[in-house]
Amino acid sequence: MSKLMTTTAIVLATMAAMPAAAETTVRLSTYVNEADIRYDGFVHFANLVSEKTSGSVKVEVFPSGTLHGWSEGVDSLQGGVSDISWINADNRLPCYAVTSLYPAEVSLEDQTGLDAAYAELIRDEAANVGLVPLFNSNYSYDQEWWFEEPIDDIGNLDGKLVRSIGPLVSLMIETWGGEPVFVAPKEVFQSAERGVVDGINMGVATYSSWKLWTVMPYMVNANLFYGNIQYMMNKDKFDSLSAEEQQAMVDAAAETEAWLKPRYEAWVDQQVGNAVMSGGGQAVSIPDDQRKALIASVKDQWDVKVDEACGAELAGKVRNLLASHAP
Repeated sequence: MSKLMTTTAIVLATMAAMPAAAETTVRLSTYVNEADIRYDGFVHFANLVSEKTSGSVKVEVFPSGTLHGWSEGVDSLQGGVSDISWINADNRLPCYAVTSLYPAEVSLEDQTGLDAAYAELIRDEAANVGLVPLFNSNYSYDQEWWFEEPIDDIGNLDGKLVRSIGPLVSLMIETWGGEPVFVAPKEVFQSAERGVVDGINMGVATYSSWKLWTVMPYMVNANLFYGNIQYMMNKDKFDSLSAEEQQAMVDAAAETEAWLKPRYEAWVDQQVGNAVMSGGGQAVSIPDDQRKALIASVKDQWDVKVDEACGAELAGKVRNLLASHAP
């Protein structure tokens, strides 16, 4: 056997013994940190994608907003900084911006079904700016309010500066006599500690992960709106995958939502319990009649914005969907 043939045989044998490299890497950006149970969900998703694609797609998870800030999800995806990111209320997605948080009481008994149906309603709008809805968040379960001391009536904020995450929350704060202040998740602790804000609107999971119970321990469990802050994927990146890989991504996302939901809810409840029992925190729930009055105080104003942003037909579909999941 010639020297060339021997060398070729060795190279081929070595290549055959090496593990196959992932053909596509997908960068998933999230604002949650590694102490948050939702981080475990993203890791679970990454493992499922690898399993379902036999390693041809690898998902890399970047926590704690390391790739981009709170308001930069669309820019990050369009600019190639990330491939999957959370999407805040962005004017390039006008209907999503005013319906991803919506003043309504909803039952979470079939939350995954509700969230999936909502994602379908905004799918065309997302496609228009090069995005594909992929993950449905659990925002409705734990988005609540905190203050340094007990507050008699959340509907009477009396000039308090309250952290807001988006336009609906800002409308609520203004309607109830407060002043909304935008603060990115990673900056909330310092803002609360230094008195930049008097109150906080935030998810319990994020709040607990950033150790905020120590600075604002009084929680108002209000359940005032449906929330679904979507994680979307760059459409060109999604379309570059094979049909089988695309289906694997979609299936892995849906399976992860079902896997995470009970774990997420149990973890959130545990964080609240720990804060109340051993951390000096307090958690109160508002009466149902007060909840309905608070929602009614902003709903008509908000519906005007929704009709303008979505158009009457799509706005009606959103409202009908939420009504079909009322408690």
